[in-house]
Amino acid sequence: MRHPAPRTLRGQLTAGLVTLLALACLAVGITTALALRGFLMGRLDEQLTASGGRFAASLEHEAKPDVDNRPDTRGQAESTFGARLLNGTATQAAVVDDATDRPLTLTPGDRRALAGIPVDSNGHSIRLSGLGAYRVTAVQGDDRDILITGLPLHPVEETVHRLEAVEAVLFTVALVATGIAGALWVRISLRPLQNVTARAAEVAGLPLASGEVAMPGPLPDTDPRTEVGQVGTALNHMLGHVEDALTRRQASEERLRHFAADASHELRTPVANIRGHAELALRHQGPVPAEVRHALKRIDAESRRMTHLVDDLLLLARLDAGRPLEQEPVDLTLLILNATDDARAAGPGHHWFLDLPEEPVTVTGDAHRLQQAIGNLLANARTHTPPATDVTIALTTGETEVRVDVSDDGPGIPEELQPEVFGRFVRADRARSRSTGSTGLGLAIVHAVITAHGGTATVTSSPGQTTFRLTLPA
Repeated sequence: MRHPAPRTLRGQLTAGLVTLLALACLAVGITTALALRGFLMGRLDEQLTASGGRFAASLEHEAKPDVDNRPDTRGQAESTFGARLLNGTATQAAVVDDATDRPLTLTPGDRRALAGIPVDSNGHSIRLSGLGAYRVTAVQGDDRDILITGLPLHPVEETVHRLEAVEAVLFTVALVATGIAGALWVRISLRPLQNVTARAAEVAGLPLASGEVAMPGPLPDTDPRTEVGQVGTALNHMLGHVEDALTRRQASEERLRHFAADASHELRTPVANIRGHAELALRHQGPVPAEVRHALKRIDAESRRMTHLVDDLLLLARLDAGRPLEQEPVDLTLLILNATDDARAAGPGHHWFLDLPEEPVTVTGDAHRLQQAIGNLLANARTHTPPATDVTIALTTGETEVRVDVSDDGPGIPEELQPEVFGRFVRADRARSRSTGSTGLGLAIVHAVITAHGGTATVTSSPGQTTFRLTLPA
């Protein structure tokens, strides 16, 4: 199983520190082990050189012994190996065992290994069956033979392995201690960066799209001599620019909101006057040319449409300004029944279905605005779908929310239009046919009313299935 690399800066710094220390410990361990091994091998070679091949010479069986092969000259260390080669073939071999020489039987492999030792008085490492690893040296004998003397490598290997074990324990303890101490040190060192991250996350969680935004204060202790301090200083400058831009945007939105509200309020009176004069002219009993009567009817119709448009703009301006709505118990089931009856009367060519719970569902809010929102959804389904479309209004309740779903099996909304379908003056003329005029503010009012009630309005659409969902707090 492959362990993933640490992704946080703290984890990467700690892992890098421990990795560098591990590499340093590995280098020190390898160097000391090689140095100790070389030193011990040098000492072993010195002992072999000092022996001068006396033990191997003592293995010669001549008719007349000389000073080299007398038994009292063999004083050799335990496990000393000796062999005599004549014409490249080992004739005798023995090893010192309990202060006496014990003859040794050589295998063909041992004989080949001994025959391959250079006669240069230098130490060479071989492995003998039954004895293990040995350090040997070969010298020229008096009878044109080769005398080989060896000492076991086991003490050297044991000493080196013991050093390696001690180093492994010490280095492991050092790595663990360094990892813990390094993690604490890195954590303390990066604490200012954590403050920067926390402040950036706090700003990222603010609703910056609209409305007045209370920006957090600047970061303290931003030392420009450190990298983290430079990041904090840059963040403070950025927050200052963002706050200034948000303040200007809020002021612009307030001016636009006041303008829309004032303009809508001022337009209500002249539009009402135009509508009144058109109705009065249409009631005239005298002869009126057909062209004039048609023009008066168009003026009356457009003035009515403009009245609705002005009322919608004024409502949106008031909702944008955060004007509080009424907070009283509202029978949502009854609102849906009344809105469906109105939609059925306005659109008899559609098929209207209800899916309501047996018990009435009550929420807290503004009954008039909620009925307007539901009515706008039903009017949207009726206006932008062809006759014989099935429209279903479903009401479901949960522990914390109430959902109203208005679904139809019409042509659907284009995918590129769905993210902005609740925008103002947005129409889906290319996707849905309409038989009457539309201001493009119906769904914007739905979104604004539901948002003012602390809920959400969403849409999912595909050809043959479109669902608008209103979610309100239970």
